[in-house]
Amino acid sequence: MSWVLILVGGAFETVWALALKRSDGLTQLGPSVIFLVAMVLSMIFLALGLKSISVGAGYAVWTGTGAVGTALAAMILFGESASVWRILPIGLIAAGIVWLALAEG
Repeated sequence: MSWVLILVGGAFETVWALALKRSDGLTQLGPSVIFLVAMVLSMIFLALGLKSISVGAGYAVWTGTGAVGTALAAMILFGESASVWRILPIGLIAAGIVWLALAEG
C-alpha cells in the first residue's frame, strides 16, 4: 500500500508541475490554485508512503514518477519534442523507478 501512496504522490507532482506551467508565473488564478492543492496533496501522499518505506527509495520513486509523468504529459499537452533522444532517457528513468521499487521490496 505504501508504494501506491508514493505513486499517487508522484502523479500529483505531475499535476502540480503542469499547473505551474499553465499558471504563467502564478499569475493565472485557476492553474495557481490547482498547483497549490496538487503540491500539498503530493507532499501528503509522500509523507504517508514514507512511514514504511526508506526515504531514499521512496523519494527517488516519487520524484522519478513525477519527472516521467511530467515529461510525457508535456509532450502530449504542450507539444514538446517526442524525439527518441527524449523518449529513451525517460524510459531509462521509468525502468530505474521500477527496479528501485522492486529492490526495496
